[in-house]
Amino acid sequence: MDLQRAMLDELMGAGNKTLKFGFVCFVKDRNLTEEERKDYKEITWDSKEVCAYYMARFCPHDLFVNTKSDLGPCDRVHDPKLKESFEKSPRHDAYLAKFEAELALRCEKLVVELDRRVRRGRERLAQGDEPIAPPPLSADKSEQLSVVEEKIKNLLVQVEALGEVGKVDEAQALMKKVDELNAEKALIQSQNDKVLMVPQEKKMALCETCGSFLIANDAAERTQSHVTGKQHIGYGMVRDYIAEYKVSYTLDRYREREQDRHRDRERSREWNGRGSRDDWRTRNGRDGGKNRHRDWSRSRSPVRHGRRRSPRSPIRPY
Repeated sequence: MDLQRAMLDELMGAGNKTLKFGFVCFVKDRNLTEEERKDYKEITWDSKEVCAYYMARFCPHDLFVNTKSDLGPCDRVHDPKLKESFEKSPRHDAYLAKFEAELALRCEKLVVELDRRVRRGRERLAQGDEPIAPPPLSADKSEQLSVVEEKIKNLLVQVEALGEVGKVDEAQALMKKVDELNAEKALIQSQNDKVLMVPQEKKMALCETCGSFLIANDAAERTQSHVTGKQHIGYGMVRDYIAEYKVSYTLDRYREREQDRHRDRERSREWNGRGSRDDWRTRNGRDGGKNRHRDWSRSRSPVRHGRRRSPRSPIRPY
């Protein structure tokens, strides 16, 4: 048993070790000394060693394994148990927004690079549809062609001269040689064309989702094989996530603005109500009290009509 334990320690390392096998993190805390326990660190879902992309939804490094777009292994921890712990955590919602934002930025970079590759692919296809200019002749072919053309030119001069003097048979014999030289000239030119001729038997097409080149109107089996391949599915997931995140982000911002407007309206109502009460108190408080006192004083004062008469003044009869 001690021998097996020693071999295991040698394999995994003695003391406290955090080892990554694939995407699962194993924390070994067996036979720790007091000194080693001081440096012991338990990995939790919010540790910096844990992959935020994996916690949010998926890690792009897992999507393109063994494809042309392989990103290599992720240097962060992918552990289903940690993800389960994160989903049950009371801090889940607060951290999920942060993790989703990080994943959206990573996916955005992938799509920017992919779209650049798609544009280059479109340019290549557009160039392939244009007629190819005839390539220049090599030095040997050019010399051979010049010799043949010179012979043809000389023979035609002779044929014309023989025709003027009525030597028809000789002229026809020379014309046969001209025909042979023309055939030799065409052969030289065709050989040069074949060297640099690009066969375009099958027209190519470009997949706008993943940037792969396909054969246009290919068999259904091959098309289905491409659509179900890792690269096509992976970039489809990346594009879908970005679109979904943008919609969700827009909705969240809209809800936040609506909540801000609602709070502003509530504050406005409170201030307006407080102002109305203050106005009422002003009218019915200090100033209102003075008015009521003035009215009450007037009600107790005798009503005066004209000048005051002395009680001894005689009363004039009407």
